[in-house]
Amino acid sequence: MDLFGPVNIQSIAGKKYTLVIVDEYSRYTWVIFLRCKSDTPEELISFVKKREVLNNLTVRSIRSDHGTEFKNSSLNNFFENKGISHNFSSVRTPQQNGVAERRNRTIIEAARSMLSDSHLPTQFWAEAVNTACFTQNRSLIIKRFGKTAYELFIGRKPSISFLHIFGCQCFILNNRDQLGKFDPKADDGIFLGYSSISKAYRVFNKRRQTVEETIHVTFDETRSANSKPIADNEELNAWMLSHYRETEPFFPNHQHSDPPTADDDPNIIHPTAESTSWVSAEPLNTLLPSNLPSSENLSSESTQQLIADEPQSSSSINIQIVDPSSELSNNAPAQRWTKDHPIDQILGHPDVGIQTRRSSGNICLFVNFLSLIEPKKTDDALRDPNWVSAMQEELTEFSRKKVWNLVPRPSDKTVIGTKWVFRNKLDEHGTVTRNKARLVAQGYRQEEGIDYDETFAPVARLEAIRLFLAYAVYKDFIVYQMDVKSAFLNGKLNEEVYVEQPPGFYDPKHPNYVYKLDKALYGLKQAPRAWYDTLSSFLISENFERGKIDNTLFFRKIKGHIILVQIYVDDIIFGSTNPSLCTRFAERMKKEYKMSMMGELTYFLGLQIKQSDKGTFINQGKYVKDMLKKFDLTQTSAMKTPMAPPLTLNKDPSGKPVNVTTYRVMIGSLLYLTASRPDIMYSTCLCARYQSEPKESHLIAVKRIFRYLKGTPNLGLWYPKDSGFDLTGYSDSDFAGCKLERKSTTGGCQLLGGKLVSWTSKKQNSVSTSTAEAEYVAAGSCCSQILWMRNQLLDYDLQLSNIPIYCDSTSAIAIANNPVLHSKTKHIEIRYHFIRDHVMNGDIELHFIPTDFQLADIFTKPLDETRFNFLISELGMLNLEE
Repeated sequence: MDLFGPVNIQSIAGKKYTLVIVDEYSRYTWVIFLRCKSDTPEELISFVKKREVLNNLTVRSIRSDHGTEFKNSSLNNFFENKGISHNFSSVRTPQQNGVAERRNRTIIEAARSMLSDSHLPTQFWAEAVNTACFTQNRSLIIKRFGKTAYELFIGRKPSISFLHIFGCQCFILNNRDQLGKFDPKADDGIFLGYSSISKAYRVFNKRRQTVEETIHVTFDETRSANSKPIADNEELNAWMLSHYRETEPFFPNHQHSDPPTADDDPNIIHPTAESTSWVSAEPLNTLLPSNLPSSENLSSESTQQLIADEPQSSSSINIQIVDPSSELSNNAPAQRWTKDHPIDQILGHPDVGIQTRRSSGNICLFVNFLSLIEPKKTDDALRDPNWVSAMQEELTEFSRKKVWNLVPRPSDKTVIGTKWVFRNKLDEHGTVTRNKARLVAQGYRQEEGIDYDETFAPVARLEAIRLFLAYAVYKDFIVYQMDVKSAFLNGKLNEEVYVEQPPGFYDPKHPNYVYKLDKALYGLKQAPRAWYDTLSSFLISENFERGKIDNTLFFRKIKGHIILVQIYVDDIIFGSTNPSLCTRFAERMKKEYKMSMMGELTYFLGLQIKQSDKGTFINQGKYVKDMLKKFDLTQTSAMKTPMAPPLTLNKDPSGKPVNVTTYRVMIGSLLYLTASRPDIMYSTCLCARYQSEPKESHLIAVKRIFRYLKGTPNLGLWYPKDSGFDLTGYSDSDFAGCKLERKSTTGGCQLLGGKLVSWTSKKQNSVSTSTAEAEYVAAGSCCSQILWMRNQLLDYDLQLSNIPIYCDSTSAIAIANNPVLHSKTKHIEIRYHFIRDHVMNGDIELHFIPTDFQLADIFTKPLDETRFNFLISELGMLNLEE
């Protein structure tokens, strides 16, 4: 085997390398396309396994050069387990690997000639290589046997009557669109090869600007589809500018002639997982190059030997419209009618694949009335009828909700300006689905005490959200989510506020008048508070009770059942032990406000939540992948732990400075991720201490955390059912762990029946003079959180006492149990001694636990891989992939 690359120009699927594998006996060849060299071990291991299963063959020996892609621990372990002998050619002696080297050269020269003859762009090199390998396996004669490689390997003579000239012109039947009586029935296309996953040809559709797989093709091999140079080819230039996109495979019900098939070929290589999604009945929605179903995404050659039967082109397709007189007189070329149009007239992003009628049924309702450009100025928006319609929709909503009244301009009041904000709403595939124009007030011109008084609006803590989900698992009910549309426009104002008329929409009779607001407007400083007051008043009027500790929690008890509602600005989650209560609540809210029911809770505040019969899983896998892509760390190698012991990170005054903004953005992203990833809490907080003057050593530590996340993107919290609901706490500290100030680090976590709800890792405010003092301060911090959770659970109708806190310091436990002050403890601040009162009152109990079983140890210091994996497992963290 041999590897060639990197190719200067990436293939249409973003690949740069090609692995060529040749069978020693038959000279049968496979080609595997790779994005980088590091993918070689994984692909090679997969290839060997497929040969064993699909062909019932055993690989005995492998010969390669000394490249690191072949010489590594992964392959060494695999070959050792399989009993495969791995032979290497001598250094700088490629002739010892001559079989693979010569076949490598033959395929490259053939592909180069095919691209040159067809005038296709170089980005099609992988298609050419794949087709060259496919045809050579069926055409080149092995001299010593007088047979082709295909016949020697498969055991029967290949059928080659279905082969066609690469890059030739073809005509593709169009039975996707609703055609008129005299519309052309076929599109111009370019033949690219043979499908590796279906009974079809691979063709480039010039009108749709996509690569398709279909059996309904008529070939014209008398001329090349691109008889002019690439620079003069408008269709391909437009396609190259719009990048590469695919459509769903085409499987018609009526029969034409048979293209290549895999039914009778025993040497089938099945598509990978990313390719399998492409052959579904739904249109392709994934646009990343790694997911493209090109032949290079499959692990083979002519993976390639999939095609064994002889295909015959469809001969019934002919859409040429010819003037009979001209045809009789001079036999001039036929005039072809097409529906080509400039690329800039395509609505939606050009990268999005062609939609089927079924999938685009909803889009057709508004796709012709959307603008793809977000205007920066109001004048630009007023010139676009689509944005004018969006602004009128916003003002209509104002009138419906009776937000304001037009009045004469007051002389003794401040009038606040307004401005338009324009945003395109996208779906999960990046397609524009709505033009949203939002009228906002210029709240920065408001003065406290004159234009507003109180602005604070309670916001739910993340611990409260996790506690809500843990209780739902404990009581075995489903959590639902709903969203309030234009929530702030429902908030009633107590202050007298005036705003200018919207730019571009002035009253012609009263151009100098202003609007007096009856309800809040986006941008006003008191808008969040007004919305919260309005919503809470409504819920209280519906016999709900406000939480005593958490003012964003509302509950109602009815005949032994309870319904809980948690508010986070305009997002609401709710659940009940009686499903009918959820239905009644949703209907009541929809009647009072304009709301959209989003069904079961799946995504909330950046948390991906999966509810099942066995429990609830919380993670941020999508956010992890977005972060890795944002900071260009997707190609880095994975690490087993976020930080390696012992701790060596310090201020590093002589180190090389790095970009402060980039470092702070990375830290902020990681802190947001700690909402569901306690395993990176300590390492992230430690790196956050050096944000003022970050050095290269600090950046390396941060990147190690990202490399750890790359290996565990789907790790998250698992809340199992039937695990109880007992509240327990774990407290620990790392004495003098800070290298700068010699302060200790507090670590703690709280669990409800094995469900991790809260955790912390924080540098203590004062320097501790002993380990006992550091542990005592940490225990006080854990006690504070325990008491908050105990009071919070009162609203859930749960009363707890004698709550255990586990500490691995007997001295700290003795200090808490002994109320006597002496010289060893008199210097400890009084605020830490409140734990003594709660111990005496029976609210909490301090228990000793060996360090080996101290779960809070992960929040105070870096750990080795074995210890680290043990603790995250005990904390209830699971990998979704596993």
